[in-house]
Amino acid sequence: MARRGRRGLNDDDLAVWTQVARSARPMRGPDAPRAPLAAQPEPAFPPTSRAPEPLPIQASVQVPVDFRVGQAARAKPRTATAVTRHLSPSPAERLHAQPLRMDHKTHRKMSRGKLAPEARIDLHGMTLAVAKTALTGFILRCSGSGRRLVLVITGKGKGDHGPLPTRSGALRHEVPHWLDLPPLSHVVLQVVPAHLRHGGGGAYYVYLRRAG
Repeated sequence: MARRGRRGLNDDDLAVWTQVARSARPMRGPDAPRAPLAAQPEPAFPPTSRAPEPLPIQASVQVPVDFRVGQAARAKPRTATAVTRHLSPSPAERLHAQPLRMDHKTHRKMSRGKLAPEARIDLHGMTLAVAKTALTGFILRCSGSGRRLVLVITGKGKGDHGPLPTRSGALRHEVPHWLDLPPLSHVVLQVVPAHLRHGGGGAYYVYLRRAG
């Protein structure tokens, strides 16, 4: 019978246990006991940041006391000079801007009122429709008869009479435009504001092309 040693194990048991202990290997896997993690040092946090500096103060905008939200801003009053710049050029200014299509000496004499018109028509008091028809017939007849310089009187105008309201001096503005359109443009060579002795700003010299 085997003798029992310490802890109640006999010689045979000790031999088996010694053989098992030699063949044992450490466990590797999810069931293996894990070594305790070493204590991690606490992160060194930066010192508390300072309070942000205040933003620079913008220049304040002055708002009228009586201004309300949604109210349109008041436009600056336009001066007389600004209003004048936006006005359309006068008929005389437009005529002076046109190129010279006739003899220079004859044009200078005509502008100074030193040439007598060979015929004239007075459109003053007519409606625009009647005046245009009368002017067209008059210019074509004068051209057909060989006349060169004619006078067209429009008046400076306080508004022409008719069923529809028209601006003041409408004839004075429209006559140069009519003379620059067919069929009159084919026979008209030059249009010039009349001299004071022949009506000034209320009349025009119309110089016709030579017939033939």
